[in-house]
Amino acid sequence: MIITWQGHSCFKIQDKIGTDGVTLVTDPFDKETGLKVPNFEADIVTVSHDHHDHNNIGALRGTPFVIECAGEYDYKGILVEGIDSFHDEKKGEERGGNIIYRIEVDDISVAHLGDLGTVLDNTQLEKLVGTDVLLIPVGGKYTLDAKKAVEVISQIEPRIVIPMHYKTDGLKIDGLDPIDKFIKEIGLTPSYEEKLKISKKDLPVEDMELVILSI
Repeated sequence: MIITWQGHSCFKIQDKIGTDGVTLVTDPFDKETGLKVPNFEADIVTVSHDHHDHNNIGALRGTPFVIECAGEYDYKGILVEGIDSFHDEKKGEERGGNIIYRIEVDDISVAHLGDLGTVLDNTQLEKLVGTDVLLIPVGGKYTLDAKKAVEVISQIEPRIVIPMHYKTDGLKIDGLDPIDKFIKEIGLTPSYEEKLKISKKDLPVEDMELVILSI
């Protein structure tokens, strides 16, 4: 499996590279973010909520299978489960709902938390038990901040943590914290990668790993 960060909350997740591979894209954003809009072919796209920096499906090439609601999906051998959650700590009163996605690729379980704004309840947590790779917002203001993100990580206990939705060069969304704040809060020494290429046997067995992906 290969995970490439496109910026913000958008990732390209591939089961393999080649003509027979499957590409899933999470939360594609639009040009108003200030970032380079993802413009490549996708087989599957997940949308956590209907905001411009997460729902730009039209930018992607091809005719992807679109998932934007809670439920269970099986497309081209990729299993996806959408889990209802909230964008804020007032049960959606401020910013509405949010869909968490658990994605099974190459026998690896990836959880994309979208714009989660609160810690998990027991029902949500049960559906995320056994998560290998966690894609989690850490920038605050609109989502979990560094402290709350670490709390959610402690709930899920993934093997690899990849942060998203934080301040980066060129991003025109104000008020987000830089990644340094989260790194300090979680207390792990990160590795910095252009992309994460990993198989089940490569997953860390004991210590959790923090991976910072570049855009």
